[in-house]
Amino acid sequence: MSILVLAIDTATPAVTAGVVRLDGDVTELLAEHVIVDPRAHAERLTPNIVGALADAEVTVDQVDAVVVGCGPGPFTGLRVGMATAAAFGHALGVPVRGVCSLDAIAVGTAGEVLVVTDARRREVYWARYRDGARVDGPAVNAAVDVPVSADAVAGSPEHAALFDLPRLAPVYPSAVGLVRAVSDWDGEPDPLVPMYLRRPDAKPSAAAR
Repeated sequence: MSILVLAIDTATPAVTAGVVRLDGDVTELLAEHVIVDPRAHAERLTPNIVGALADAEVTVDQVDAVVVGCGPGPFTGLRVGMATAAAFGHALGVPVRGVCSLDAIAVGTAGEVLVVTDARRREVYWARYRDGARVDGPAVNAAVDVPVSADAVAGSPEHAALFDLPRLAPVYPSAVGLVRAVSDWDGEPDPLVPMYLRRPDAKPSAAAR
């Protein structure tokens, strides 16, 4: 059975929205809008969704499911995507499935692959994969503390460059990667749980506490 999926990710500097047709094991990208701007998640996500739906010639009420990247990622950007996905799911009455954003980058890779994205504070979010399946992580560490037992690296270009490994093409989670990262389309979706991996930078003042 063919379903239309709205895919969203704001766990990295890329603000990603796409429409994917899923037919069995076949994923077809109908449209995708991506803006790379670490400070524009809130401003760009909705226009990207609207643009992707228009380019796919799909109305919002035709969407059968929503997939969203749950990180790991910085607190502010990540919550924009997850809150938007939850709102669409609630308004449309369709299931919302969360996936690890690093998994969406690793989907389709072969061999032992390390995936890294920007965690700021001179650190990286990372996970290790074998033929696209996660075998370690996700975690957050300084690059020098990441266990590098892989044949190649994918993800954020400036952070992948910190590792003496061949570079693979995937840089950010794609709409197709997000959809392919879903392991179960039949059961009830699990609650959305953000992968912050550490506390947010912003903290309430002592007076507020």
